[in-house]
Amino acid sequence: MLPRAATFLGIVVLATTGAAWVTVPTYDSARAWAHLKTMVELGPRPSGSEALRQTRAYITRQISSMGLTLSEQTFTATTPNGPVDMSNLVVTLAGTRPDRILFGGHYDTKLFKAFPFVGASDGGSSAAFLIELVRALKDEPREFTYEFIWFDGEESVVAWDLDGDATYGSRFYVQQARDAGALSQIKALVLVDMIGSSTLRLERDSYSADWLNDIIWSTARRLGHAEQFPDVETTIEDDHLHFVRAGIPSVDLIDLNNYNALGHWHTASDTLAHVSAASLQVVGDVLLASLPEIVSHLTR
Repeated sequence: MLPRAATFLGIVVLATTGAAWVTVPTYDSARAWAHLKTMVELGPRPSGSEALRQTRAYITRQISSMGLTLSEQTFTATTPNGPVDMSNLVVTLAGTRPDRILFGGHYDTKLFKAFPFVGASDGGSSAAFLIELVRALKDEPREFTYEFIWFDGEESVVAWDLDGDATYGSRFYVQQARDAGALSQIKALVLVDMIGSSTLRLERDSYSADWLNDIIWSTARRLGHAEQFPDVETTIEDDHLHFVRAGIPSVDLIDLNNYNALGHWHTASDTLAHVSAASLQVVGDVLLASLPEIVSHLTR
């Protein structure tokens, strides 16, 4: 369990897993905010668009600047609007064992013809967050291999259909892992989606593994973020469900109900005005402080 210490804006926290104490890496929300702003300024970024290609190039440059290699998992999705070329982005940090913990989120935005949808929280926040999560963890010792995935095609092209028109990238990733006989190496998935709201409220998804929810929400309480992580249950269809169906323990950190109630979900108001670096910091702090206990659970 974690002690009642906390980490905020660069202050290191100590966490304990059994008898061993470890330092928790810090999350840099200022950098994440700069990534988010750059992506939003590219405009709408639906799958197959030039703006999403530019987003891929930007993410690739950021990863390369860390001395790491980003690979692309390309495929052509069959959508109601015809075939669309898509690409998942993957960064791997090798551990002492091949078993993997995945950290994922989507980087596309929903296609709307009636208004420009820039998806500051819905698509932008997860894409930006993952870049800095890589930076926070790249120099840390690792027992498990960490894999970071930017999923393409989470959004539906026309109307949401988990097994049809939506979650193209995560569905493709799981199928590729199944075909390669690699599903057994994936021990857990942490998915982030819509985590940028300036009035962040992440409810516990009922499809997510109880033990992952318990670790993350209890850590949030200890760090003083119970308001952002209320003990309220919801049910969300998202990229994680293809992993859940494959028997992989998963958790979805998503602020859907609150952001929708505020009128920002899939509207023209999902802009920089309604997201904040402070929310990215909260999620970064909680996730990094939860990670030692997640690892400990998987090794028990």
